[in-house]
Amino acid sequence: MDAKVDVPQPQALKPPASAPQAFEPCTARPRALIITADDFGLHSRVNLAVEQAHRHGVLTAASLMIGAPAANDAVERAHAMPHLRVGLHLVLADGDAVLPRTCIGALLDKHGRFGENMVRDGVRFFFLPHVREQLAREIRAQFQAFARTGLALDHVNTHKHFHLHPTVLGLILDIGREFGMKAMRLPCESNAPLWLRPWIALVKARLDRAGIFHNDYVVGIAGSGRMDEAAWLAALASLKGGVAEIYCHPAIAGERALTDGMGDYRHADELQALLSPDVARAIRALGARLGGFADVCK
Repeated sequence: MDAKVDVPQPQALKPPASAPQAFEPCTARPRALIITADDFGLHSRVNLAVEQAHRHGVLTAASLMIGAPAANDAVERAHAMPHLRVGLHLVLADGDAVLPRTCIGALLDKHGRFGENMVRDGVRFFFLPHVREQLAREIRAQFQAFARTGLALDHVNTHKHFHLHPTVLGLILDIGREFGMKAMRLPCESNAPLWLRPWIALVKARLDRAGIFHNDYVVGIAGSGRMDEAAWLAALASLKGGVAEIYCHPAIAGERALTDGMGDYRHADELQALLSPDVARAIRALGARLGGFADVCK
């Protein structure tokens, strides 16, 4: 459910004039494409769609919500698909935590879930030390839970791109290196609003300084929940050089929305796009290197 990002508009924030480059610039890299399904583990309908899209379509990677209701089923399916690259989709907003409310009560509502007010939570992460300590505890718990699955950690990203928040990103970088994190999603879309671009530039600079591989740009934020065949064909026709990640939210059709916030998501259309012969032909025509982050960063 990676809709547009709820981050407060920065005041007088400027990206750094220069930053050490951990990898060659975009123009020097061969074109590569990562095709990711987010919210793996959210529901059995999502898990089944991920399996179909990988076995019979173009899907190369999935981001696992390790604390979600169908996470165990997702892990079991992932072990049966050794070529599917699986990463950790850290949930720190609008979702289920791994730790109980007794351990991280400052982060959760009365139902034991993260709230949806990312602006308020972002301010609390930045200014309140006890909240940051609990946030670090939950991030570590999600990394630990992923490690216990025995799956190789292909990448890390966050639900609703919360790693654009500097405190969240700093904790992920500090904790993630203990668990072998080597790659993260850079949520940089070509039509990103002007006020958001300095935040994206800061994320990129920090990832580069930390030696964390990342995509050069992403497709799927503006079209979240609407990545149907037409959207895919348009996106593939306009890809630039460098490493692109296209992500989506496929699921088998059902009578109810997967969550309250996904009422208008066209999950079944997104699955059909991943299974589309026309989309597959367009991808082959690119001549791009395909796979997960571990494949394209070699």
